Amino acid sequence: MQTKLRSDAFLCEAMEACGDAVYRLALCRLGSRADAEDVYQEVFLRLLRDTTDFRDEEHLKAWLIRVTLNRCSDLRRSAWFRRTAPLEAAPDAAAPEDTDHADLWHAVARLPDELRTVIHLHYVEGYGTEEIAPLVGCRPATVRTRLHRARKQLKLDLEGMDDEEEQPERMGTDEKHKSAGGAEAAYPGGRA
Repeated sequence: MQTKLRSDAFLCEAMEACGDAVYRLALCRLGSRADAEDVYQEVFLRLLRDTTDFRDEEHLKAWLIRVTLNRCSDLRRSAWFRRTAPLEAAPDAAAPEDTDHADLWHAVARLPDELRTVIHLHYVEGYGTEEIAPLVGCRPATVRTRLHRARKQLKLDLEGMDDEEEQPERMGTDEKHKSAGGAEAAYPGGRA
């Protein structure tokens, strides 16, 4: 049976308008460029075959985000995903990072999925809590709670990073005064 596919023009317009949002969300959820690219392709293949009559561009974008979230969840539950390491973990594949907000985005990446998703949709995609709720399948109050918990966790993580950066400097000077040769014996040159 032949199913009617959407036009190439419609698909290109959708990819132009919403492709970046789909890719960023998949990358946020999965943490792997290769997996995000796979999800991106699958989402737009589903759009190509889908027969939904979209009211406007926002309806289309909401549909694409929902399909992206579902596909990411499916992929994370798969046995293959649980047994593989992301390619970015390989030392050769490490790319230089944008250091302007690297600490913040590393802290966001460490958040649990449900917190990371609402942070991404709210701050990166610009959705309000009322708009996020149907996308993630919960009530607006739950979205607000998740945003609050995520902000609280990010604050703790980022403040903890500041404390860790200050801690070795203070320890290094204290160690030199307390014991002659203690730190120097452990680390040649006296520095860790």
